[in-house]
Amino acid sequence: MQTYKLTLAYDGTDYSGWQVQLNGTAVQEIVERAVERIFGEKARVHGSGRTDAGVHALGQVAHFQIPKAKAKIPPASLRGALNGVLPRDVRVLKVERAAADFHARFEAHEKTYRYQIFCGDVMDPFLRRWAAHSPHRLDVTAMRRAARVLAGRHDFAAFAANPRREQETTVRTLKRLSVARRGKLVTITATAEGFLYKMVRSLAGALLRVGTGKLTVADIERILKSKTRTARVETAPPQGLFLMKVRY
Repeated sequence: MQTYKLTLAYDGTDYSGWQVQLNGTAVQEIVERAVERIFGEKARVHGSGRTDAGVHALGQVAHFQIPKAKAKIPPASLRGALNGVLPRDVRVLKVERAAADFHARFEAHEKTYRYQIFCGDVMDPFLRRWAAHSPHRLDVTAMRRAARVLAGRHDFAAFAANPRREQETTVRTLKRLSVARRGKLVTITATAEGFLYKMVRSLAGALLRVGTGKLTVADIERILKSKTRTARVETAPPQGLFLMKVRY
C-alpha cells in the first residue's frame, strides 16, 4: 500500500465537522469521495483530529492508503487532481508520499488553534463566517492575565465538554495561550500536545467572559482548580475557531 499525506484547508461553515456523521455532510467524506473519483477505489481518509461543525482549518493533516499498483500519480499532480473535484471550500494545500505506517492522528504531537473575535457594535458581514462577535470592547489586558493562569500543565476537566467520553486523564500541557488585538479583531492562540473535547472553544469562552468583565482572573484560577465543568465556562461559537497547524 502507498500512504499519501495531505495538508488541507477548509471553510467548515457548511459542514457537520470533519468526521463522517449520520446526519449532515462531513469534510472527511467529501475528501474520500474525491479520492475515490481519482483512483477508482474507496479509501478511508484519517484526519489528525476532529473539528466540530462550523469549525475551520488552515492546516488539517490527513492520510489515506491506495494499492501501489494504482498509486502512480506524483504528489503535485495529485494535489491538482483532488482540487479539481473537491468543492471550492475544501482545498488540498500539499500532498506527500509518507511511510507505510504513518498515521495522521496517532503520530501528531502538537496542534495549534486560533480563535477570532470581532469587537464592534455591528458585526462585519465579511467576517461573520470566520469570527465570533462581541459588541463590547474586550479588556485584552485582563484576558492575557487569565491566559497566563491557564498556560502550563493542568487538569483541564473544567474546560472540557465531555459527552460521556471515557479517557485516561484530563491533564494536558498547554504550551501557549496568547491573546492579541489588531484593530477590532481579538485573536486567541492555543498550542498543546493535545486538547480535550471542545477545550479550545471552552478556553476561548472563558477568556471572552474575562474580557467582558463577567469573570475575573481569580475566578479563572478557582474554576481551573475545581476540575468541574459549570455554566460559568461557556463554549464559544464554532465559527471563530481554526485548526492552524499540526506538528509531527
